[in-house]
Amino acid sequence: MCARKLLLILATAALAACGAVPESSRRAPQSAPRPLAVNPDTQMCLAGLNDTGSRFSALPDRFDGPGCAVTGAVQLSAVRGDQSQLGVSNIGAVQCRTAQVFAEWARFGVDRAARQILGSPIARIETMGSYTCRNVAGTERRSAHATAEAIDVAGFVLADGRRISVLGGWADGSREEREFLRVVHASACKRFGTVLGPQYNAAHRDHLHLEIGGGGFCR
Repeated sequence: MCARKLLLILATAALAACGAVPESSRRAPQSAPRPLAVNPDTQMCLAGLNDTGSRFSALPDRFDGPGCAVTGAVQLSAVRGDQSQLGVSNIGAVQCRTAQVFAEWARFGVDRAARQILGSPIARIETMGSYTCRNVAGTERRSAHATAEAIDVAGFVLADGRRISVLGGWADGSREEREFLRVVHASACKRFGTVLGPQYNAAHRDHLHLEIGGGGFCR
């Protein structure tokens, strides 16, 4: 009995040496997970956004139809002011470069203006969103929102509790509030390619449209 068992073991070993052992008795080698490819430009932008002190998470690319895509985008939750973090509400996916310019504007164009003109730093910037797959109103041309390259800003909440809205403050706010909104609008025009506000048309009476592209159109 022992001799027969020994012969069986030796035969199995010989078959294994020749590669003849059935597949069911061999384990496939485990392959290492393939790393995700990272666009070098996006990687550089994310590093720059991180240097601004912003809080964000990178988002996967997505394509939602002709002319509608989110690539190299982030979910932004806060940006950095001179003294503290500034919350950002109601914002969706936003292209990294747009987020980086927005963070710079929030610190140097908004927070500093609030402290100088209104006597209080900013606690939160309220938006009406960023990415949405749609056309420019009244046209067949895709909006910059369709590629997450635009942000609509509706208002600002100060650390002392005051809220300055574009709708309520642009024409009917106090002198300081009107001055503040015009200063932040002008500051945005120095950084973004297209800035549209209440002076542009009725569709923008309640927000500032901040767009990375456009070649310097400021209204």
